[in-house]
Amino acid sequence: MNLKYSILSVITFLFLSIQPLSAQTNGSNSPYSRFGLGLPNEQSQGFNRSMGGVAQGLRNGKRVNMLNPASLSAIDSLTFLFDVGMGLQYSRLSMGGNRQNVNNTSFDYVNTAFRLLPGLGMGIGFVPYTSIGYTFSQDHPVLKDAMLNQTVTQTLFYEGDGGLHQFYVGAGWNPFGNLSVGLNLSYLWGSINNTVSQTFYVNGSSNSSDFINPNTKYSADLKTWKADIGLQYILTLDKENELTLGATVGIGHKIGSEASVLRDDTTLSTNKAFQLPMTYSIGAAWKHNRKLTLAADFTLEKWGDCVTPKIATIDSMTVYKASKGTYSDRFKVNIGAEYVPAEYDRGYFHRVNYRFGAYYASPHLKINGMDGPREYGLTAGLGLPITNRWNGGSLVNIGFQWTRRDPSSSSLVTENIFRINIGLTFNEPWFIKWKFK
Repeated sequence: MNLKYSILSVITFLFLSIQPLSAQTNGSNSPYSRFGLGLPNEQSQGFNRSMGGVAQGLRNGKRVNMLNPASLSAIDSLTFLFDVGMGLQYSRLSMGGNRQNVNNTSFDYVNTAFRLLPGLGMGIGFVPYTSIGYTFSQDHPVLKDAMLNQTVTQTLFYEGDGGLHQFYVGAGWNPFGNLSVGLNLSYLWGSINNTVSQTFYVNGSSNSSDFINPNTKYSADLKTWKADIGLQYILTLDKENELTLGATVGIGHKIGSEASVLRDDTTLSTNKAFQLPMTYSIGAAWKHNRKLTLAADFTLEKWGDCVTPKIATIDSMTVYKASKGTYSDRFKVNIGAEYVPAEYDRGYFHRVNYRFGAYYASPHLKINGMDGPREYGLTAGLGLPITNRWNGGSLVNIGFQWTRRDPSSSSLVTENIFRINIGLTFNEPWFIKWKFK
């Protein structure tokens, strides 16, 4: 009993630490995070992140699958799940002949799940929704005076931080037969801070006396809701083969918070300047002989319908208004596999979870009228048992991930990202009623 209270204390401490921890570590180090709400974060957990991020058809009462809340109905009456993860990331950025290497860490998720009633499971957790974090500069030749032998260059400095955090409460219900339905309700909050400053250089030396160097600062404090509806249906093919079909729909809507821009000592503002997209996901997972799982997901995110704030001129007046054009619709494909030689065997390596996956996503950004980067990657990982029990209990999840953001133009940045994901799935039978004779 004392151990359980100690674990609850740790969980409470983690939840109270979420806000400052995420603010300190979740920078993306990507210049693409300066657009809109920032870069969308992966919301998969340790077990399925190494499987390419598949989720829709995955159904396992010993794992927290927040991407399809219908899966929560699989949790049995003896199980309490606690799942936490972080990442270590190395990024290589390149454009033309320029190269830059950057490193950062990230707090990825913390989740709990348990059964409330027969056929009804509940999940609670925190994940970053988007991240913003970058610093870079661009040089632009302005003029050259041959008589004075002067070359004037304008250097623009771009800097930003922030992003949105997501706290969710979910439930999955198995009303009858092989059908399960689920719902995640989320509260999103965070800030967006983007600054553009400029300095003029004459013959390579900074000159602030002859030129005006204004700064432009874009900012917003956002608070809103999010809802995702899930569905799963199990098809039993024979004694050794099972197919689970899954789908989710995320509800898109405008965010009611205010956004502002400060330029030339003038502040402009607008309401409902950001928007969450409608999302549609379908997928399937085939499980063979309780050893091999193969899964695939297809997702459409309607970012093209979403607005972001922009400076515009209307009737000779400068205004800040919500406009489309920053985003395109995003289509994503995920495939993954997991192999467990013998889940209930006494041999340690027979109980290790071996995972592989890949994914592809079309561009969802429009940059100066051009498509932003498409994204694709490969994943692999292990689920290592940390107890001597052979019931598929607690695991350390270690994953390796390579991601490439590949733009349509050589004038944009190419990113190669190498990432190590580390997570802990705590899964112990808390609610067994012991009998002593």
